[in-house]
Amino acid sequence: MFCFAILYSNMLYAQDISLDPVTVTSSLVEQRASQTGRNIAVIKGEYFQNLPVHSIDDLLRYVPGVEIQARGPMGSQSDIVLRGGTFQQVLIILDGLRLNDPNTGHFNAYIPISPSEIERIEVLKGASSAIYGSDAVGGVIHVISKTFAARLQSGNNGENTDAVQRTSINGALTAGEYGLKNANVGAFVQRNRLAVSGGFLSNNASGVQQRGIKGYFHNNTASLSLNYALSPSLNVAVRSAYDHRDFAAQNFYTALKSDTASEKVKTSWNQIKIGFKKEKTAITLDGGYKFVRDQYLFNPHSIANNSKSQLWQGLLTWQQTFTQSTNLIAGVNYQNRNIASNDRGDHSLSQLAPFVSLVQNIGSNFTVTPSVRLDWRESIGSEVVPQINLSYKKDNWQVRGSAGKTIRDADFTERFNNYQKTLVTGGNVGNPALKAEKSFSYEAGADWFLTNSNTNQLKISGTFFQRLQNDLIDYVSTPYAQMPRKENLSPTGTFGLALNIAEVNTTGFELDFQTVNALSSNQKLIFNAGLTWLKSESSNAQPSFYVSSHAKFLGNFSAIYQVSGFSISLNGLYKNRAERAASAIEANISKDYFLLNAKAEYAFLNRSLAVFVQADNAFDVQYSDLLGSKMPGRWAMAGLRFNFIK
Repeated sequence: MFCFAILYSNMLYAQDISLDPVTVTSSLVEQRASQTGRNIAVIKGEYFQNLPVHSIDDLLRYVPGVEIQARGPMGSQSDIVLRGGTFQQVLIILDGLRLNDPNTGHFNAYIPISPSEIERIEVLKGASSAIYGSDAVGGVIHVISKTFAARLQSGNNGENTDAVQRTSINGALTAGEYGLKNANVGAFVQRNRLAVSGGFLSNNASGVQQRGIKGYFHNNTASLSLNYALSPSLNVAVRSAYDHRDFAAQNFYTALKSDTASEKVKTSWNQIKIGFKKEKTAITLDGGYKFVRDQYLFNPHSIANNSKSQLWQGLLTWQQTFTQSTNLIAGVNYQNRNIASNDRGDHSLSQLAPFVSLVQNIGSNFTVTPSVRLDWRESIGSEVVPQINLSYKKDNWQVRGSAGKTIRDADFTERFNNYQKTLVTGGNVGNPALKAEKSFSYEAGADWFLTNSNTNQLKISGTFFQRLQNDLIDYVSTPYAQMPRKENLSPTGTFGLALNIAEVNTTGFELDFQTVNALSSNQKLIFNAGLTWLKSESSNAQPSFYVSSHAKFLGNFSAIYQVSGFSISLNGLYKNRAERAASAIEANISKDYFLLNAKAEYAFLNRSLAVFVQADNAFDVQYSDLLGSKMPGRWAMAGLRFNFIK
């Protein structure tokens, strides 16, 4: 777990930074990370403006233990992988509600919130299905906004009676090679019982030349939210967002030479949270609606795939504090997922799941958290999902462990991809007969804290984990003769058929380092790094696509050094993985690569205004995360940033 924060005023060097922050993702109850029994990374939203990153998936890419498999730059498309799972095995949450797309997990990184609205991101590594249900296999990424997290006067907790007056406005403009024009602006205003925030992110470029197409992108996100305390015990928060991605998608999904694809993905997201808290009882009711329209054009001579997917959901939770040592959390979650597509057909699926979790402190050092969820899925059946987390912390040491069951249902692409086309000559094909994935995960870890002061801290963490998976879903290269359904398939084609692989066991070890050091009254160094070793073994003799694509070894880091008005920031990663090649498109996956991004900035006018220069992929490395999706080489840029806080 790591956490840090950067402010843009003269308070930077006096700020207290905790490597054991309060989190909510593990059990829905506010707990110190050391009490959860889990390995949790916490990234403050301010990080976005200080590091050389352009989108939320860029930011996550350098979080220790998180593997981002990018198909395109600056938010075009990325798959998120935790602990060697597939990209569908990570659950994305925004202010308590699920975001995973019913159509395909490839859209999960399209998180509909502007970076300026983010208070923090909590990355929970490992199994979490007992609380969150399907998809929380490799872990959970929970984005928490400033507005929904705001402590309102006489608001959510019924205890804050102090007047709150806060205003912050920030923005950045960037220009660079290949027609790059980026903008990131936002504001947060709180006046006692009311908090409002909004923001806009736009990344645009004509792009690097590819085979028959330029790697252009126009990626835009706008969001607005409000939180209001109706009374000392009742508050209501609402959010609305629109996200539009238009990008070159050559060989994003195929290794065919005729692939010169482009894609447009439009997302709208609306959310409401009603919270009631009085004395030792807290009740929240959340509702959310997500609409996604995807238009994918394989090449100028093909018929575009048009798909519309919807996610409706409701979440009711009840938290009861019985004593200072005992908290009970219970709730019920409803989801309806549906799709209308000229490629996948029209389908709908409903889900209902009650759950309960107990947080019990035993003495001053030991915490135990058992949880269980009953997941009912229409036309699939029911599944009981238990889990237990344990934590013991004394002095500078913490020992933790967790064990639990996880599940994941196939999405509509895995079930029905290419089912409605007249003729399919190759590529991935869905399978309606897919069963739900099931696995058992366990982990054990330890953390060592060295705290000389609130501004000089070190934490070293180590975690061993293993996931034993049955019926894992992945695509397997299959000739026409072995395809279970042949109606619209070309007899000369070879296809990627979605299958339940008999058994996949993943074993790994994580080693994380976090340090915050105030070197002097005007110098600060923040450094975070992670090393992850992974090994997956499959009982299927035929290699599957996504299981074989995860890193065997991953090292990623970020660093910020600041002295007076000058700062330099770096992030980078080293990845070792299985080699692959596609001769038809002259593409290959190298055995390994090292990537480094750098940014230098000078701030003036009491840090309210700054100029910066930046180089992405500073060493001009030629690499791909996924076969055929070539990433850009060195990319130089410069810009202006402003920040106002009152």
